[in-house]
Parts: sequence; structure tokens; C-alpha cells
Amino acid sequence: MGILEVQNVGKRFGGLQALQDVNLSVKENTIHAIIGPNGAGKSTLLNCLVGKLMPDTGTVQFDGNSVLGRSPYEINQMGISRVFQTPEIFGDLTVMENMMIPIFAKRDGSFALDALSDFMKHKDILEAAEKVLEEMNMLNKRSMQASSMSRGDKRRLEIGMCLSQEPRLLLLDEPTAGMARADTNNTIDLLKQIGDERDITIAIIEHDMHVVFSLANRITVLAQGTPLVEDVPDKIKGHPKVKEAYLGETAH
Repeated sequence: MGILEVQNVGKRFGGLQALQDVNLSVKENTIHAIIGPNGAGKSTLLNCLVGKLMPDTGTVQFDGNSVLGRSPYEINQMGISRVFQTPEIFGDLTVMENMMIPIFAKRDGSFALDALSDFMKHKDILEAAEKVLEEMNMLNKRSMQASSMSRGDKRRLEIGMCLSQEPRLLLLDEPTAGMARADTNNTIDLLKQIGDERDITIAIIEHDMHVVFSLANRITVLAQGTPLVEDVPDKIKGHPKVKEAYLGETAH
């Protein structure tokens, strides 16, 4: 049984069946990729996992506990963090200030920007933020304004902000979208490092096959809202149904 279990999940928007009988098992301490063409239901599935959408049918369990009906904050407190397609950081704040915010929020349960000067005085929060920035190889950028960084560094900061809350499951939605190839490769190296060094499970939605096959231990392919096949990367590459539905020549 996986740390994340999705069983018979369905979701309809009017006349569109976005998800139908989706079953997915994500094993602990793996990197599991969910791929498929546009409209396959990937983002809808992710939104069901993090409390942004309620499925019409089925169950979603994390470590044996249902996530359905819980708020995104409650799901985060269960140990699930999400990285969005567009980096969600505080552009007007420094890198260090950004990193301290989720640590403060996790400890105190809430956060307001006008409390920023207050929690900057907390040595324990500062030390925890420094530790994550060092892991992200960003300690030398601690005083930079976040909005001035490259997209790759913004993504690195956002991943660090998620990790500062010590999640057991990290969900990433197109984490390399819009990146130059160098930033993409740096993000791949970072996620490999996180997977190797932390007690964490990673599930990733991604279109870039270079990213998927560089990272994933296991891959689920969605087509028209239904899982088409799930297997290890080497078998996914050559699977005839997968080639026909999505990968084509990119599988080689």
C-alpha cells in the first residue's frame, strides 16, 4: 500500500468527464510522475489531492487518512506540500524573509505580513531558514529581493519554502515550466538530491519528458481522464499504448 492512495476517483465539470475511475498508488520515498496530453486530467487530479477540488466519486487517502473535505491548510498540516506551475513567492521580500514565513506559519498556525519584523527577531526561525537555504544552495542570496531572481532560482526558493515545513509528500505541478534548459537541469539535480537525502515522497506532473525520465522511479500515464498504464520508466518508454496516446517519438 502506498503513502498516497487514490481509488476510483471521478470528477465532472458539466458535460466534461475530467476524471473517471482513477486509481493511483504512490509508494513511500519514491519519485512518481503523472504524465499525459493536455486535457488528460492531470491538474484536476492534483487539485483533488490538495483540497482545491472535491471529487464526485472515489477516495483519496494519505498515510491511511482521507484528505477529502479538508481545507488546503489542513492537508498541508497532514504533511503534504504543493509547488504550483508559477512560483508562489513574496516578490517584494528578500529570499531570507520568504524562507522564514512558512516556518513561522507552521509553528504558530497563521501569518500576517505586518508581523514580519516581529518574527525576524526569532533566532530559532532564522537558524531553521538558514539551514534550508544552505540545502538549496541559496545562502549567498539570502539578502536578494525575490522578484529579482531568475525563474529557476524562484522555483528553487519555492521548493525550499515547502521543504521548510518538513512535508512527507511533495507535489509538483510542472515545476520546470518556462525555464531555460540550464535551470531545468539544475531543478532536476535539486529534486534528485532531495529524494536521496530526505525522508520524502515526490509526485510530479510534468510535460518535459527529459525531466520525467531523469527523475521518476515510476510513471502513471493519463489519457482522457483515465489511467492508461503505470510502470517503471523503461517500460513506459516502449509501451505501444503510451506512444500512441502521448509520447510518440519523444519516448526514444
